[in-house]
This record gives sequence, C-alpha cells and structure tokens, in this order.
Amino acid sequence: MSGTSLDGADAVLAEFAEGAVPRVLAAAYRPFDAEIRASLVSLNAPGHDEVERVALAGNALARRYADLVRELVARSGVDPRDIRAVGCHGQTVRHRPERGYSVQIGNGALLAELTGVRVVADFRSRDIAAGGQGAPLVPGFHAVVFASRGENRVVLNLGGIANLTWLPRDGAIAGFDTGPANCLLDLWASRHLGATMDFEGRWAAGGRVIGPLLERMLEDPYFPAAPPKSTGRHHFDAAWIEACVALTDPPRDVQATLLELTVRTVGDAIRRHCPGAERVIACGGGTRNHALMRRLEAGLGGMRLEGSERHGVAPEHVEALAFAWLAKQALEGAAGNLPAVTGARGPRVLGAVYPG
Repeated sequence: MSGTSLDGADAVLAEFAEGAVPRVLAAAYRPFDAEIRASLVSLNAPGHDEVERVALAGNALARRYADLVRELVARSGVDPRDIRAVGCHGQTVRHRPERGYSVQIGNGALLAELTGVRVVADFRSRDIAAGGQGAPLVPGFHAVVFASRGENRVVLNLGGIANLTWLPRDGAIAGFDTGPANCLLDLWASRHLGATMDFEGRWAAGGRVIGPLLERMLEDPYFPAAPPKSTGRHHFDAAWIEACVALTDPPRDVQATLLELTVRTVGDAIRRHCPGAERVIACGGGTRNHALMRRLEAGLGGMRLEGSERHGVAPEHVEALAFAWLAKQALEGAAGNLPAVTGARGPRVLGAVYPG
C-alpha cells in the first residue's frame, strides 16, 4: 500500500482464517526517495508527456514493490510458492470518479514477473464502472476486523486524506473521505521546514489557530457535501492552500490551522453521519502525529479515541492488510466493495489478476 501521503510503501504478509483477526507474519516499509516522490507529486496534476511519465513511474514502483515482497519472504521464512497473491493498491495519481476514472499506477504485470507471484491490482475501476466512487474500499475490511455487536464504532484512517468507516451495532455500514489529514500538513512542512513532515506535530503544536483562515478553509464545498464522496490530492493541494492563506499569515500558525482543519472536519463528519458513536479507532500515519491525536481526542467530546493496535492490528498495517483482504476476496469471487459506501449499483468483485 502506498497512499496519498506519498511517503513510501507499506507491505504485510498476512494469514487469514475464518472468524479470526488476520495474522501479520511479517511487515516492511520503504520510503520513497526524493526523485520518485517528486515524480508522483507532479503526476497529480496535468503536465507534459504524462503518458510516458506515468508508465516509467509505474515501472519504478513495481520494482520497489517487488523488493518489499522479497523482504517479506526473507523476514518470514515463508516459501513464495505458498503465497496466494500480492494485493497491490498501487499509487493513486489521479482520482476523478465524477469523470468516470481513478488511476493507480504500479504495473501489476511487471510485479508478477519480478516476484513470480500472482498479483491482484486495479481495485477501484470496477466500482467506478458500476457508478461508484471507487473509494473508500477499506470499510468492508474494517467491518470484518473492528465491528462490535455491543458498541457503535468509527474507524478513522489518517492518511494523506482522512476517511472514516461507521460501524453501528445496528444498521448499515457507511464510509467516506472527510477531507485532508496529512497531505496539506506535509506540503506546508516541506515548504517551510524542508522536511517531509512535521514530526509528531511539534511545529503545529507551537502555533496558534488563525480563526479567519480556518473559516475560509471550511467554506470548501467538499466538507458539507453528503456521502458517498471521495477526494484526493487533485483537490487538496498546494494551490488550495495558497488560495486560502494570506501573505501576512505566519507559517507556523498556518500549520496549526491546517491541523485544526483536520480536527474540525473529522469531528463534524462523525457528529453528522455517525449518531451515537462511542469509540473511534484510529489508524494510518497520522496516529504518529501526537499534536493531531491530542486535538482529536479533545474535539471528539465523550467519544473514546484509541489506536487500532488495541484491536490486534498496528495502525501502520491496517491499510496494507485491507488490500491483502481485497485480493483474497477477488480470488474467492467475493465482493470487495460496499455499495452503500461507494455509491455503486451493487456489490462487485474488485481487481484485475495477473498470473505469477
């Protein structure tokens, strides 16, 4: 899994058994180097010679994914012949479901050739073809692992974009992207700190929220829009920040305001669409932003906020594990999407299979 934060790729080797929490046999992470990260960032907007740049970046990603597969095999001691499939999300470079497409690059054919293992990729296209958003796709997995018959729960993924899954003890599962989580924070930190992120949210924690700036940001029509909905870097990007920020706004205070934007939009979404929520289970890279987690805990009122590790899955493993589960669903001919979440016309088997 490599997500909208564009920091690198996470991989897990997972064992699934009926009625049990999936077991992670090995895990690995590789950060993107500056060159490939820059190429991926640039592909999130129209530019020169995109077709070739997409193809070359996809090949480069496939080689990195193959390295991760080999690392998992070495760490676990599992025979590669015993691996049923690699579930490869790929890297989203453009998500435009309103125009009928979402592009995740990674070259599944090359990945299968390099690893000798069957690959399941391109998970979003079938849902979009069926009239859906193609996202979020993880709520089905969240329901398997985190749902409780005795409690109303929300699973909150804090990646580049924040998305939530509503798991009521009675009633229909729901899910959607709430808006930016790390993507704008990372962009602003990169510009003013020369770093890929604001480590633990320390820079933001020393700033103050600029009220008028926060209100301008909250005027974006995405936030009050009703689900099903999804978004990405094509919407919340550097140009989006620049359209809101005034020249006189201190950069550190802008960072504090961007953090508060995530807190407000997540909290508003939960209160509006998850009535009676009792527990919020957080996962994703944003859980390492201590300032963000503190503000979320305060902003959620009486709801309990905790990391997914309390439920048997490390926060950094949830997304990769979800796409391993989606690959398993595909091989079993079982639906991976939830139409109530994505807006698709019905359940669909997701993913294209490349034999090993």
